[in-house]
Amino acid sequence: MREFHCKDVGMPDCSFVAKGKDDDEVMRKAAEHAKKDHNMQTVPPDLERRARSAIRESSEANRR
Repeated sequence: MREFHCKDVGMPDCSFVAKGKDDDEVMRKAAEHAKKDHNMQTVPPDLERRARSAIRESSEANRR
């Protein structure tokens, strides 16, 4: 399981976490969140690169 934390890309007040089986699923969820909650029509390429690099193994997976 992979996860992304919105606060890791400069949104310190945002507690959103996207989880998925792979990075593409996580990015789809993060893009939906960006549109809905941050009023972004599209995710700029530089932000997408930063978001992809911030994706990591889920903390839940590390507890097993």
